[in-house]
This record gives sequence, C-alpha cells and structure tokens, in this order.
Amino acid sequence: MPEYLVIPSIVVGVFIVLGLAFWARYKTVSPDEAMIVTGSFLGSSNVAADDTGRRIKIVRGGGAFILPIFQRAEFLSLLSMKLDVSTPEVYTEQGVPVMADGVAIIKIGGSIEDVATAAEQFMGKPVEALKSEAQEVLEGHLRAILGSMTVEEVYRNRDRFAQEVQSVAAKDLKKMGLQIVSFTIKDLRDKHGYLDALGKPRIAAVKRDAEIAEAQAVRDSRIQKAMAEEEGQKAELLRDTNIAEASKANQLKVAAFKKEQDTAKAEADQAYTIQEARIKQQVVEEQMQVELVRKEREIDLETKEILRREKQYDSEVKKKADADRYAVVQAAEAEKEKQYRAADALKYRIEAEAHAMAEQKRLEGQALADAERAKGTAEAEVIRLRGLAEAEAKEKLAQAFEKFGEAAVLDIIVKMLPELAGKIAEPIQSIDKLTVVDTGNGSGAARLSNYVTDLMATAPEMLKSVAGIDVNQLMRNLTSRTAESSPAAAVTAAAAGIGLPAALAAAAAEEPVKRDPDAS
Repeated sequence: MPEYLVIPSIVVGVFIVLGLAFWARYKTVSPDEAMIVTGSFLGSSNVAADDTGRRIKIVRGGGAFILPIFQRAEFLSLLSMKLDVSTPEVYTEQGVPVMADGVAIIKIGGSIEDVATAAEQFMGKPVEALKSEAQEVLEGHLRAILGSMTVEEVYRNRDRFAQEVQSVAAKDLKKMGLQIVSFTIKDLRDKHGYLDALGKPRIAAVKRDAEIAEAQAVRDSRIQKAMAEEEGQKAELLRDTNIAEASKANQLKVAAFKKEQDTAKAEADQAYTIQEARIKQQVVEEQMQVELVRKEREIDLETKEILRREKQYDSEVKKKADADRYAVVQAAEAEKEKQYRAADALKYRIEAEAHAMAEQKRLEGQALADAERAKGTAEAEVIRLRGLAEAEAKEKLAQAFEKFGEAAVLDIIVKMLPELAGKIAEPIQSIDKLTVVDTGNGSGAARLSNYVTDLMATAPEMLKSVAGIDVNQLMRNLTSRTAESSPAAAVTAAAAGIGLPAALAAAAAEEPVKRDPDAS
C-alpha cells in the first residue's frame, strides 16, 4: 500500500469502527415499550429521581445512545393486559350471597412516574407476576364494593358498580405504576335463585310492553296500510285523470294536426289547380279573353241576382221569422197567463174545498155532540121518571102497609102462593113419562094430585120457619077484626086465607048471611 494511502485508510477505519460502535450502542424504542436507562451521565431530560437521589432515564418512542461501561438499558413493555377477575360467594349488604365475574384491562401508565414506579417493582419479574398482583388487588376491591351494595343496586346498575370498583382500585394500582384501561362486570350470579326472582317481574313487564308495542305496531301498520291504500287509490285516480286529460289533449292535437294537414292539402290542391289553370290560361289566352268578358258579364248578372235574392230574403224570410217569433212569444205569454189563471183557480178551489170540508167536519161534530147531549138528557129524564115511579109505588105500598097492616102483608103472601105452587110443580112438568101403579083401592092417581096439595099445605109452616111470618095467625087476627066490623069482609078474608080466587071471595062477601034461627 502506498504511504500516502495509509493515513487516510487509518482514518476511514477509525470512523468505521466508531460508526459500528455507535450503531451497536444506540438503542431505539418502539411505541409499545419504554427503555429504562440506569447509570451515570443520564442527562436531565426524561429523568426521574426519588428522594434518595436515585435517578433513572426513561425513553419512549425514540432512541438513546448507551454509553458502554457507564450505562445500562432494559426494556419494559407498555402493552395492555387482560385480567379475569372473579369472586367466590360474597354476602351483600342484605346478606344475600352472590358471585361476580369481571374483566379488567390494565397496563403500565404512560407518565414518567408510572413507568419509573413499575420499573422499580416489576423490572426483572415475569409478566404473570404483574398480572397476579393486579388481579389480587382488583378481586379484593371487587369483594369490598360488592359487600357494601345491595343485589338490586348491583343488578340494575352494573356500570356504576364497575366504576366504583375501578375508582377504588385505581388508587392502589397507581402505587404500582399501573392504570385500569377498562373494567366490566361480565356476570353476576347466585346459587339460590335470588337474581332470577328479581328478573321475573322485569321480564313480565318487558313481555307485556312488547305485546302492547306489538299490538300498537300492528294497529299503526294497519292504519298506515289503510292510509297508503287510500293514497294509492287517490294516486291511481289522479293517474287515470291525468291519462284521460293527456289522451284528450293528444286527441285534440291530432285533430288539430289533421285539420292543418287537410288545410295544407286543400291549399296545395287549390294551388295545383290554380297553377294548372294559369298554364291553361297562358295556352289559350286569346281564346279566354272572349270567354273572360262573357264570364265577367255573367258574374255581374249573378251578382245582381244575388243582391236581388238577398233583398227578397230580407223582405220575406226575415219578416216571416219576425212574425213567427212574435206569434211564438204571444202564444207563450198567453200560455203563461193561462197557467197562472189555472193555478189561481186550482188554489181557490182547493182552499174552498178545504174550508167546506172543515165547516162540514165542524157541523158534523156539533150535530154529533148535540145528539149525544140530547140522548144523555133523555136517558137522564127516563131514569129520573123511573125513579119517581118506583118511589111513588113504594110510597103507595108503604101507605098501604100503614093503612091495612097485616091485611096488606097477607095479600102479598097470598099472591105469592100460586107462583110458589108453580115452582113446586116444575119437577113434575119435566117428567117425560109417568107410570102410576094402583094397589087396588083406586087411590094411585089421586096421590099424584095430592102431592102438590100436601106441599101447598105445608107452605104456611115453611114461611113461618124461614121468614118468621105466621100466615094462620095473620088470618085469624084478620077474620076476628073484620067479623066484628063486617061479615062480608070476614068472608073475603077467610076466602083469601084458604087461597080462594078473588072473584069467589068477592061473591062470598056479597051473598047475605043466612043464619039458623035456632042457632044462638
């Protein structure tokens, strides 16, 4: 090697060795870990010192050169760790034993103090030791918080329960350089069915609310469906209307196009005809001059004829139309007046008939009322006269009783005897066939007639027993009084007492009494 290259080569070699040494001693740190540098010459940035003066340097997300011999570097993971926290049966504030399962996510804190504290306590230990210590702390606080709450509070508000556990445990974990990323209660159970009993009312309420909500949803769905159907029908009707209007507009446009087309065709035909006429006119121009003059004269004549006809039409047709119109108007006015008069006559006739019917009804009602009144008056008069006659008869009867006394009573009883005999003989009249048996002494037929007389003979006794009237005594009294006054009256009374007819009694009374001269 040439001499002029030795020194540069040595310099390059030294730089290479220094570079390799620097590369070997420069440590970089990833975002999920922290590098703990201990030793001397640590500098002042990211250095944590305690009361005793011990210092460590913490490097995160960067790099640092580690001085050989003077410094030492170790790495501490900052990754989160999952801990399954569970408790045995713990008695709550109400004395109900429950078990709780939770999940905690922890990690080493990101601040310089947290990393320094964790490095002091866990540097050189396995990760399982860190998990075990953190798990013990969390389970202890979980049991403590669970024992200070009721089952209902834990069951109904798990988030608050988890937050209380996390807030209490975070203080102790902070002393270990750890922090709780999240803590969740995974399960809460018991062996006695207490939680199931708590959930049943809520389940029933939820089912009830679900059924009510389902019914309301069905109702709303039906209402919305009906409204949608209504809107659909309205839309269909609007669509049909729009279609009909569009069809009408289309037909009108087609008719307009056809009209324009026909007009254009007619104009074209007319133009063709005119052009053809012009060509023919040019060919026979001279011949047409004479014909044109003739035609002009004919046109003048026709024009004059048209004017004449118009004047004639004005003088005949229009006048006739005016006359017809006047006649129609007059006929209509006459018919109108006729109908008015007929209506007035009909109205008057209806009113007259109504008044006549009303008057007839009134007179009929009045006549009926008068007839009923006269009938009532007549019946009342008949009743009054009948009552007067009966009263007069009773008064005369009373006067007769008062005047004649026992004779009147006896007269009434005697008049009743024939009727009584007839009533007694009625059973014999109803006999269809009667057979009389004679025992040989000829008294069989006489017994039938004697039956009635025997019954009549017992009549005075029957009246005495039934009515208390002694007919025989009345006759004796009457005959004794009348014998003293008049022998004829005594005979009449005696005849009446034995039931003789009135004529015989009167004849006996008129016959003079023959006395035996020898009688005393």
